[in-house]
Amino acid sequence: MLVEAFQYKQWADRRALDAVGRIDVQQFAAGYAFALQQFNHMVRVEELFKARLLGASAPHLSTNTAVVPDFHALSQRIDDSNQWFARYVDTLAPGEKSRRVSFVFVDGQHGSMTGLEILFHIVNHGSYHRGAIGHALDLAQVAHPADTYTVFIHAAQPERREQP
Repeated sequence: MLVEAFQYKQWADRRALDAVGRIDVQQFAAGYAFALQQFNHMVRVEELFKARLLGASAPHLSTNTAVVPDFHALSQRIDDSNQWFARYVDTLAPGEKSRRVSFVFVDGQHGSMTGLEILFHIVNHGSYHRGAIGHALDLAQVAHPADTYTVFIHAAQPERREQP
């Protein structure tokens, strides 16, 4: 299920990125900027938690930036992050799910989570921010893709649509 959850996240993120790429930036600059800011925050959080899982130093001092990278840079970073997490969960040793990871959040507060809790957070966090991006897409008059898990599994396995 964990492997499939990250396949779902990768699929849903790509659909959201493709939709944001269709925004008329001249007409809906604020919505476009908001969507990029959401993607920037998403990937920075993913990069922070990746470092925590690896026991590495935090790559960022905040979960967002004053200057947001451009669409293509964010798209590449999100794709890279999704690929990393997909490989990570695919090769995850059973003990890593329950291993407690202690760290310091960017606000200075201490935290600890199991590997499984971190992975759940990554999937859930992406869903939350794609929802906000969906609202920006609505305002920018771009149809936002359905990105629910039910749509994903039926797209990946169309035979599920067959009647028993």
